Amino acid sequence: MTDSTSWQPPAGAAPAAPPSPYASPSAPPPPPGSQPIFPPPAAPAGWTPPPKPGLIPLRPLTFGTLLGASFQVLRRNPRPTFGFALLVTGAIYIVSLGVVGFVTFFMISRAQFANSSQDAETLMAGSVGVIILSALVPAALAIVGSAILQGVISLEVARATLGEKLRLPGLWRGAKGRIGALIGWSGILVVAVILAVTIAAVLIGLLVGLGGTVGVVAGVLLGLLLGACAIALAIWLGTKLSLVPSALMLERLSLGAAIARSWSLTKGYFWKTFGILLLVSAIIYVVSSIVSTPLQLVVSFGSTFLDPNGTSGGIITGVIVVYVLTIVFGVVFGAIGAVVQAATPALLYIDIRMRKEGLDLELSRFVEARQAGDASVPDPYLPKAPTAAAAPTASPWS
Repeated sequence: MTDSTSWQPPAGAAPAAPPSPYASPSAPPPPPGSQPIFPPPAAPAGWTPPPKPGLIPLRPLTFGTLLGASFQVLRRNPRPTFGFALLVTGAIYIVSLGVVGFVTFFMISRAQFANSSQDAETLMAGSVGVIILSALVPAALAIVGSAILQGVISLEVARATLGEKLRLPGLWRGAKGRIGALIGWSGILVVAVILAVTIAAVLIGLLVGLGGTVGVVAGVLLGLLLGACAIALAIWLGTKLSLVPSALMLERLSLGAAIARSWSLTKGYFWKTFGILLLVSAIIYVVSSIVSTPLQLVVSFGSTFLDPNGTSGGIITGVIVVYVLTIVFGVVFGAIGAVVQAATPALLYIDIRMRKEGLDLELSRFVEARQAGDASVPDPYLPKAPTAAAAPTASPWS
């Protein structure tokens, strides 16, 4: 027996908690036996934000975080993102220059060898129309390339959010089976654009064909009206359907289901989605203009210094140099802008799903299980199979 009446923990009990690191070092320890039998309850712990294992924190994104992450995608994993975008953008540039350049050269050469001036004017008018139609080829290629790039970058953003850093072969394996759906989606867009342009051209041509000033004025007014309507419709549909590639790639839905999915996700978030997409596009355009203008001035003055007398050979050399540098700059900066513009809808997709469906909880659960060595947790981006017993999880952010 001892004289001490203080309570002693039983054998095998957990040891006492270590002293707080925030306690004053000058304070003397309490005397033995003065500890209370029932210690006071601990103060409630402060709120701890969800972890940030990779690109973004696992919580609904603020405006600054979303905007910054769009540009951080390229810096975090530049080889697969910029490399793939460079391949796609370069291929589009080469094919576009080849098609439009060949058609332009062929039609102008044909008009120059006409038998009479009247035939030359007729051929020239037809040549202009054919050249304009050939410009639809680069537009179609740009739509297809943009859809494929957005799908692949969506996969990169999704895996980067979980802390993964995939190479291009890994991204391509993840996109296996989805490229056809992306091409199908871009094909729908191409057909819609061609139909809209064809209908507008026919209507304007019919009015102009009436002859006289009235027909021309009516055709111009109709063209302006159709142009304004086309812009408004493109903004509305483009925003509502901007998440289709992300839904196709991450949830692996069918094309019709992905269109419906994008439409439902953007409900209530239309202006936020449109505003962020517009702001990112404006930033890329301004930066591109700021960088390209000094480059063009340097190239112009450089050609003057190379050929101060202005001979034909020097002029041709200067034009070729300017043309080649313009193409190189366009491809490189176009690839950078394409990555940023493709990452923005993917981040919006994840952010909206966090706010509407509690995706952040699924992402945190997946990351924690993976860190613990548990590989049984399914991909958090895939849709869950509906069960009769379990009710849908409501987002704490809604």
